[in-house]
Amino acid sequence: METVIRLVADGTLLPIVLIGVYVLLYKVPTKNKYAAYCRILMAGLTTLLVAKYMATLWQPTGERPFQILGVEPGAAYLPNPGFPSDHAILGFSILFAVWFETRARLWSLVLAAFVVLLCIGRVIALVHTPLDIVGGLIAALVGSSWYLMRLHGVSRATTRKHTT
Repeated sequence: METVIRLVADGTLLPIVLIGVYVLLYKVPTKNKYAAYCRILMAGLTTLLVAKYMATLWQPTGERPFQILGVEPGAAYLPNPGFPSDHAILGFSILFAVWFETRARLWSLVLAAFVVLLCIGRVIALVHTPLDIVGGLIAALVGSSWYLMRLHGVSRATTRKHTT
């Protein structure tokens, strides 16, 4: 059972990244790739900045769940308090990039399933609390505000500027 938990908590990040890379390389229309990749970069940087501010301003506890319980961790972790979850941040950021830039429903659903599985695995492995996962989701949601530019047609205007 420990191997399954470790595989879910750590291993599901690999298919999330691979699927995300595939979809973002091959499903974003060629004419929109520059603007899409710029938004993805800015969303990622904004998410990282928000996450670091969140971690600096507030840490719900100084120890991870396995440390509080005095047991071995069920997955890999960094030596920090764990808020917000880096795994959740990356998973949700990739999911939002794929959804907002491609609207590929099937790929987005597959990614969402993997991200939920990853987050549940991190909690079951006792390396994160549900609050750490929610913190990662919030950071990724704030970063995804860059995709609003696409929804409001800003990408067409910037694409025309770059091509002329």
